[in-house]
Amino acid sequence: MPNIRHNLLIGASAGKIHKAITSEEGLSAWWTPNTKAKVEVNSVARFPFGNGYYKEMKITELNPFELVKWSCIKGDVEWVGTNISFILKSSDKKNLLDTNPEILGQIEQQSNEETTMLIFQHDNWKDYTPMFAECSYTWAQFLRSLKLLCETGKGRPWPNQHQL
Repeated sequence: MPNIRHNLLIGASAGKIHKAITSEEGLSAWWTPNTKAKVEVNSVARFPFGNGYYKEMKITELNPFELVKWSCIKGDVEWVGTNISFILKSSDKKNLLDTNPEILGQIEQQSNEETTMLIFQHDNWKDYTPMFAECSYTWAQFLRSLKLLCETGKGRPWPNQHQL
C-alpha cells in the first residue's frame, strides 16, 4: 500500500506542537476552522471543509509530546480506513542532524534554538491515484501551516493553505 511521508523541523517545543495537533483551537488554526476535537483516545474529531463536507478521525493513540494517531472513519472514500500519525522528536539541532542528516537544509534555515522534528505519516492508501498525489501535496501545505502556527502564531488553514 502507498503511504505519504513528510519530515519537517519546527522551531518550537514538542509541547507546543502537541497542543496544535490535539486541541480544537490548534487544529482550527492550521488545518481547518471550526474543528471539533477532544484530547482523548477513542474520541472522534470532526474537521469541516465547507459545503457540508467533513472528515472524521478516531483518535487511536495519544502519547503527550511524542505521538498522536488518528484513523479516518468518515470523509472521501479514498481516505476512509487510512491512518495518520504525528511523531515528535525533540532534541538539540546537533543531535537531530546527527541522526537525520537529510534535514541539513532545514537545520541551516532554522533560527529558533528550540527545535522539534515532526515525522508525519498518512498510511494505508489503497493505490497511487490522483487523490493520493493531491493529498500528499496538500498535506505538505498544511504541515507548512502547522510550522507557521507554532513558530509565528499564525497558520494558513483551509481554504488558504496554498497561498504564499
